[in-house]
Amino acid sequence: MADNYLEKKFEEYRSGKGAAPKHKAAAAKPGLDSLLLRNRSFRGYDPSYVVSREELLKMVEVCTKVPSAKNGQVLRYKPVYGEDTPRVQKYTKWAGALPELNLPFPGTEPSAFIIICSTVPENKWVDIDLGIASQSILLKAVEMGLNGICIGAFNKAEIMREFNLELEPILLLAIGKGAEHIQLTRISDADSRNYYRKDGVHFVPKLGLDEIVI
Repeated sequence: MADNYLEKKFEEYRSGKGAAPKHKAAAAKPGLDSLLLRNRSFRGYDPSYVVSREELLKMVEVCTKVPSAKNGQVLRYKPVYGEDTPRVQKYTKWAGALPELNLPFPGTEPSAFIIICSTVPENKWVDIDLGIASQSILLKAVEMGLNGICIGAFNKAEIMREFNLELEPILLLAIGKGAEHIQLTRISDADSRNYYRKDGVHFVPKLGLDEIVI
């Protein structure tokens, strides 16, 4: 009888009737390589998508988790969205390598900004934090299905006046739903690093691994 019982259970197991219930596989999250490839500098955005304050705060929240030089945590962030967005846009300059295009094209401006300020005078330690924070924010934006760009060419004095800032802004992050086709292209160390556009595609030259390893 025991033999029959074991034989029966074995048959059930083979048929799947006695197998443990299978749990639904969790949706795969994009890996770092995927996020990095999608984290391009967009200079044109979908005007139908409006970034919210809540979305901007989710992006800024990553800066409570990232490293900070000497653990100084000197950076501060001002989300700008909705009807206040043009108040930043008018003091910015875009695409220095493509001045003839006057980017972004009318109607493709970002729907939000993050103004990054420092509580201390800018120095190399502040710039280390700035690089870590801005990249982390933009990676979070990509994870959320959005895009952005770092803007260093802007009128600091006017931005401070426009938003009554006591801290000096050192970088702007434009945020929106990217509406461009951007492609990386391999170059050698002797080639130009200037990005360019051809047939509606924005090409970004990048050195390969063999070019950057010493």
